[in-house]
Amino acid sequence: MRGPRRLSGRIAGVSHEDEPHDESLSGRLNWLRAGVLGANDGIVSTAGIVVGVAGATSDRTSILVAGIAGLAAGAMSMAVGEYVSVSTQRDSEKAMLALEKRELREMPGEELDELTEIYEDKGLPPQLAREVAVALTEKDALAAHADAELGIDPDDLTNPWQAAIASFVSFTVGALLPLAAVLLPGPSWRVPVTFVAVLIALAVTGHVSARLGSARPAPAVVRNVIGGAIAMAITFAVGSLVGGAV
Repeated sequence: MRGPRRLSGRIAGVSHEDEPHDESLSGRLNWLRAGVLGANDGIVSTAGIVVGVAGATSDRTSILVAGIAGLAAGAMSMAVGEYVSVSTQRDSEKAMLALEKRELREMPGEELDELTEIYEDKGLPPQLAREVAVALTEKDALAAHADAELGIDPDDLTNPWQAAIASFVSFTVGALLPLAAVLLPGPSWRVPVTFVAVLIALAVTGHVSARLGSARPAPAVVRNVIGGAIAMAITFAVGSLVGGAV
């Protein structure tokens, strides 16, 4: 909670001007993490498609068409899915804020008591909790209640277009790597080069996503690499079987 943190800092007389209290930092990290995961999806899904087709045929045009089709379909699917999901979340946030506005208008006393109780439950003494609740309510009642009760910033609601564009771009960027890896080498080197390039890329995305989430990189890298290797091995085997049967 930003309000109590700021007030408690002033009460204690301690300044933390050198600390990064950028309110949008967590939001930026979430978008960055989503971008890394979107790129990871683009790498794995497109690699599975092109390796599977490469197992069935050595025709470069067939591989290129399948890869581009998979890239376009995957990027659009990610974008549409994110847009729908985040739009639903935004609608829910707006509905909750509308309800909070009505409650503040119709029963301000009860809402002030509720805000006081929230800060008491978080460890503030009753008198200080009341002072904090009153101060924040006088400054911006809706923002205070939305933050404390709902965890929402009324001035920074989720953006479905931003989510859709970020997913589309990150998936596309990730998908371009296996597509290039399978098309640039000669026929006999396509699959091995793609396997190596994809596994290296998955190690990088696994490491980055783990660091963004403050987790140990090693388990994330191992999961990513093993999952990608299994996916490519299965699709290559299926492509080889289908290509041999046709």
